This record gives sequence, structure tokens and C-alpha cells, in this order.
Amino acid sequence: MKKIRMGSVCVALIGVAALTAAVYSQEKKDSPAPPKIMHFGDLKWTPIIKGCDLATVAGDPSAEGTPFVVRLRCVDGAKIPAHWHPTDENVTVLKGTFLAGMGETFDETKLTTMNVGNFVTMPKEMRHFATCKGETIVQVHAMGPFKVNWVNPSEVQPPDAPAAKPKS
Repeated sequence: MKKIRMGSVCVALIGVAALTAAVYSQEKKDSPAPPKIMHFGDLKWTPIIKGCDLATVAGDPSAEGTPFVVRLRCVDGAKIPAHWHPTDENVTVLKGTFLAGMGETFDETKLTTMNVGNFVTMPKEMRHFATCKGETIVQVHAMGPFKVNWVNPSEVQPPDAPAAKPKS
């Protein structure tokens, strides 16, 4: 009788151990990946237009229907010509002063000042433009794809364009 009980106990313990391992394995498989901290110094900035660089913080901005976060860094006085995006865009000012306006052409009289911490949601296809006071960094989060459609592409200065000559 003792042999039967001892054998039953061993079988039961092995069964519990196997069940525990299976549950732990499944929990590990189902648990989310640990958070990934993106340090400012690790951002890879790419020039996009004269005076402005773009860096991806999270996600893939080119992927359809997936969330992403990018940052736009512009020098003092940089001008972003009128453009629009195919998806809603959420913008937060992280540094400097960002001045944004709505419309088909850049018009300084339509600019609204956004300071550090200010946020705006730009509806998809809304024509807008911007400029910056001081070095400015804004963070954009949205669903991909992130695409910029220029209203008038001839107004866009490439990143390597020479500085404008002063008018005499």
C-alpha cells in the first residue's frame, strides 16, 4: 500500500511540475515586451527640409495603420511651407516656440503661437504651415503612414539649399 501511495505522490508531483512549467511558459509568451527607453542622445536625426530634421522615436512611420512617434527639430526661423497629411496628426511642443497656421499658403498673419507643453490635433488633410522661434522640437504621434503632401512643392527648400541672400 505504501508503494502505491508513494508512486501516486511522485506521479502527482511530476504532474504539478509539468503543469507549472506549462503555465509559466505560456505567461512568459503572452507577457508584453519590456519597455524600451529611447534616450534623446540615441535619436537618429535626418534632414528633411532647410533648417529641420526628423527622428523616429517609436514605431514605423511608413507602416499602414500602426502607431508611431517622431520628433521634428528646427532651427530658429525655419519655415515649413503649407502641407497636409493623409492621417490625423497629434503635435506636442517639447522645446522652443512653434507657430502654426492653417491655409493653403504660408501667411504670418494666421500664425498661432504654441509654447512648450502646448498640444494640437491636426485633422487629416487640413492644410497647415509653421515656423519656429529659437531651436524648436515638436513631437508628432499618429497612425501611419506618415506622409507630407506639399501644397506647392516649389516652396520647399531642400536641406542642403544655400542660405537666402539678403535683399539689397
